Amino acid sequence: MTAIVNVFLKEGVLDPQGKAAHHALESLGFGGVEDVRIGKQIVIKLNTDDKAKAEAEVKEMCETLLANTVIEDYTIEIA
Repeated sequence: MTAIVNVFLKEGVLDPQGKAAHHALESLGFGGVEDVRIGKQIVIKLNTDDKAKAEAEVKEMCETLLANTVIEDYTIEIA
């Protein structure tokens, strides 16, 4: 199984990279961009066929190491 974890800053947390990208996009003529938020994607290969177990394990990984849950949210997709 493969787990795809998307980690991104919580709403209200300043995102300097997102602001810089937004400014750059506007400078390049992309005026319709309302906001840009920068995050990260983590792809994890798991050796299990149990989807529920995989999701629980990846959630624990996120809470322990992969995301700073004080300022970041995350989503998990198991495929």
